[in-house]
Order: sequence, then structure tokens, then C-alpha cells
Amino acid sequence: MSDRKPLMPKATAVWLVENTSLSFAQIAEFCGLHPLEVKGIADGDVAQGIKGHDPVTNSQITREEIARGERNDKHILRIAESKVAAPPVKTKRGPRYTPVSRRHDRPNAVLWLLKSHPELKDAQVMRLVGTTKPTIAAIRERNHWNSRNLIPQDPVTLGLCSQTDLDAEVKKSAKRVPAGEGQSATLMPVEQSVPGLGPQPTVELMSPKAKEATEETAEEEDARMLATLKGMVKADEATGDDEK
Repeated sequence: MSDRKPLMPKATAVWLVENTSLSFAQIAEFCGLHPLEVKGIADGDVAQGIKGHDPVTNSQITREEIARGERNDKHILRIAESKVAAPPVKTKRGPRYTPVSRRHDRPNAVLWLLKSHPELKDAQVMRLVGTTKPTIAAIRERNHWNSRNLIPQDPVTLGLCSQTDLDAEVKKSAKRVPAGEGQSATLMPVEQSVPGLGPQPTVELMSPKAKEATEETAEEEDARMLATLKGMVKADEATGDDEK
């Protein structure tokens, strides 16, 4: 049998039985039915009340193809190729199905995702663990009926989603959130990062260029020492003159 079959196969078989001289085997092959079922349609025992569906009008077969089949009862009818290219159907991925035995773990997984990855949207959490938006809101706002007993648990460990799916959702959120948003550009002060540690003195670090600028060569040091000695000699001479 051909993989492609006409729409409304029983209605098409009714029309072919009533309007053509094709054999039961040919009609059964074309419509994807059993020959005895087609014989039952011809006898009025099957498909009672079904109105015939014209496959020629709906461009599912040509009259020339039907004529070839009527002339040769061994000819296999071929469905006509559609002249209109149907676009591929994109299936929207819905919430993940969660087995019944794992459904009681979903609130713990939701709490873990909200704490560990707050950048995830509710729709992403729904896809990962197969929960609902009201449940996520209730857990976030601590209004869930079992909030006191909830324990954050990794959904990957619980078997509610794969590590690949979780990484993909986190990466998608990272692309959406600007880099550095909500994070400090500098390190935290020591007294804030270490509990119990008081304010620390400010230590100014000298850059390498500034350090090089302050260092003097041996010749400069000798010149400075000589100038200092000359100054001391002049001071002594001035003091001796005053005593005289």
C-alpha cells in the first residue's frame, strides 16, 4: 500500500463504489481499507449514512487515473501530487510530563530553581519540571499549602529534567539578562565579606610606574648627600661667625 492516502477514506470509497467500475481491491488499496470492508460498503452493510466524497473534485486523483484503473483491474491507483506545498507544522513544546511517582517532588524542585536560578522565567520553570504558573507563584510568595515542609532539591537529581535541558534554559536566560546586571562591579569590603571583622585601614598601593619614579640612581643619591653636607658646612660657618 502507498503511504499517502486520501482524506476521508471511507467517504472516498463510498463515492468510488457508486461512481466507478473499479474493483474492490483497487478501491481498498487506494483508500487504505480491507477489500471485505469495501465489499461491505457496496452491499450497504458498512458506512451506512456516510455521504460519498469526490476525490476528483478535491484533486486527490485524476479522472485519467480512474480510467486507467477501470481498463486494467491490476492497475494500482496513485494519489495525485498536491500542487500546493503545505508548510511544516511546528509543534509547540508544552510543559514536561512528570510521572505520578515524582509529582510530589515538583514543589521542592521549583523552590530550588527559584533560589538557584532566579533569572529563569516562569515558563522555563514550567517546561523543566512540568508544573503550573499558580504553583510557582504560590511557592515564590510562600502561599503554598506545604510551604513549611518544602526543601530545595535539584530537579536533575530528582529525575524531573535532564542536566542538558537545565543548562540550555540557564544559558538562554543568560543571553536575555545583560552582563553584570544586578551584580556589583567591585569586590565587597572585607568587613562585609568576613563576619565579625571590623573596619580595616585603607592601604594605598603604589603603581609600578609611580614606584619607578620615586626610586633614585646611585649618582642621584651621591649628589643629594653632597648637597646635604654642603648645607651643613655652610650652617656651621654661619654659626661660627655669629659667635665671633
